[in-house]
Amino acid sequence: MIETASNTGYAPVNGLKMYYEIHGEGMPLIVIHGGFGSTGMLGPVVPQLAKTRQVIAVDMQGHGRTGDIDRPLEFDLLASDIAALAGHLKHSRVDVMGYSLGGAVALHTAINYPDTVRKLVVVSEAFRSDGWYPEVLAGFKRLGTQSAEQLRHTPLYSAYCAVSPNPEDWSALHDKYRCLLAPEYDWSDDVAGMDTTPALIVFGDADAIQPSHAVEFFELLGGGRRDGGWDGSGIPKSRLAILPGETHYNLLSAPLLSPIVAAFLDE
Repeated sequence: MIETASNTGYAPVNGLKMYYEIHGEGMPLIVIHGGFGSTGMLGPVVPQLAKTRQVIAVDMQGHGRTGDIDRPLEFDLLASDIAALAGHLKHSRVDVMGYSLGGAVALHTAINYPDTVRKLVVVSEAFRSDGWYPEVLAGFKRLGTQSAEQLRHTPLYSAYCAVSPNPEDWSALHDKYRCLLAPEYDWSDDVAGMDTTPALIVFGDADAIQPSHAVEFFELLGGGRRDGGWDGSGIPKSRLAILPGETHYNLLSAPLLSPIVAAFLDE
């Protein structure tokens, strides 16, 4: 749990007992952690963003304090959990931000529930599988029992065991990840069809995702099509940020991330 939480709980959504933490007051922003993570992964950004809004940090299915259930990890299902959580907390409209795997879930939440998502922030996630560098895609295909064993001596596993209600599910989680991440995917049409939801997409200039893919993502969202103009009339509703000297693995700690996200949400 992030120390600034004013309220914590478990929401009964889609068969889950989904853990959440509430920080701050104001317009609600649901924030979603990355792969094998939990709300603790969001520690660098939540306190900053909670200064001006209500931040709702969640643990996804099988992560953190949210136990796994007999259901595969699928982006549409995970997105339905986020939408259901918003309803449980009686928020008809929310902003949604996700990092890496959580970014994919945030994206699918905006695609599938456009009336629920006011603004979207995607941090370091590809809309098509070939946006990742080849060595990253190869790593996705190796997920499973072997990767579970290799990571047992890392801080990632220690953090998992510290809060998980069922630490013995660690290997099964890796198997579910392989089924989720190994197949090729392409969400281009869905992204291009996001007509009503302004989005901010954020990458590092040394990310696991290729810079050309970040630009293509922005173009699908309506960006990069014309000069912004002296009067700003050509500025698109969505935004692209590429942070210097940042990788996929340290973006959440980037000093520029929280101010950029807050400015976009406050526009």
